[in-house]
Amino acid sequence: MFDNADRTNLDQLGEFGLIDHLTKNIKLQHAATLKGVGDDAAVLDPAGKKVLISTDLLLEGIHFDLAYTPLKHLGYKAIQVNLSDICAMNAIPAQVTVSLGMSSKYTLEAIEELYEGIYLACDKYKIDIVGGDTTSSKQGLVISVTVLGYANEEDVVYRNTAEEGDLLCVSGDLGGAYTGLQLLEREKLIYLENPKIQPDLEGKDYIIERQLKPEARQDIVQLLKDLKVKPTAMIDVSDGLASEILHICKQSNKGCQLYEEKIPIDPMTYETAREFNLDPTVCALSGGEDYELLFTIKQADYDKIKHDVDVSIIGYITEAAAGCNLISKSGQVHELKAQGWNAFKK
Repeated sequence: MFDNADRTNLDQLGEFGLIDHLTKNIKLQHAATLKGVGDDAAVLDPAGKKVLISTDLLLEGIHFDLAYTPLKHLGYKAIQVNLSDICAMNAIPAQVTVSLGMSSKYTLEAIEELYEGIYLACDKYKIDIVGGDTTSSKQGLVISVTVLGYANEEDVVYRNTAEEGDLLCVSGDLGGAYTGLQLLEREKLIYLENPKIQPDLEGKDYIIERQLKPEARQDIVQLLKDLKVKPTAMIDVSDGLASEILHICKQSNKGCQLYEEKIPIDPMTYETAREFNLDPTVCALSGGEDYELLFTIKQADYDKIKHDVDVSIIGYITEAAAGCNLISKSGQVHELKAQGWNAFKK
């Protein structure tokens, strides 16, 4: 944290002074960005491509807890979760707008730390910041990010276009972000009971990063392009694997067979789930915030993708009448149900 002598109250700069301070070093990277920050609106020229737009809102106390979320990580994550939505359409993100609502407890130095993470994510993924807004907030920190991406019309992939017989695929591994969250919540409670006890996170770096510093899978979009595989349907895993599969099946009017033994779970995720007396499969199915890509492909494309270690084939699409089923490791058939994130749960 900062010493009081090093703190700069935001009212010393004012809204426009703050914006100027935070955006003075922005360098545009995309030819499609004709005008970014500095005028009444950004000007973009996507050169004949289709434009994809998505927005996410992150609220302090609802979507993040600053007791264990460093501001730099929060800024990074705020960008990544938005980029993931564009990747989930088989497109490449290019620009973002970032808007903040801040209570009086936040100083310039705190907002600079948040923006360090924002700029780090944008630099890594070659994203232009082209606008946004700042305002005061009585409810802590509010972050709103809007992302724009581009794709040729024939490359865009939707949720509602899965076909019977398609293979169900997912990138990376699942459940890590949820188990990382359980670990952070446990250490927070221990700290509140005894502030002298230091957090015990040794050896858990991977699942902590899965929660605090997720990565949008833009590399999978490029991989599929390189392999000449166009998914038949696609979505990102933000609310849990089960929820996302059911979205694809409902919107495509199809069923599915999902095999428990095929769901990719990292050993650290598995071990940590067991430490908390949680079922690792349930963590993968319902945990959320993994930001991996779930997609379906035609069976004819199987040979193109079968050797990629970062993509798992976990089931297949069926006719709607067959229902959405989870086949357990013991061969039992269970109805697939979603128990993931509910944005309006009290």
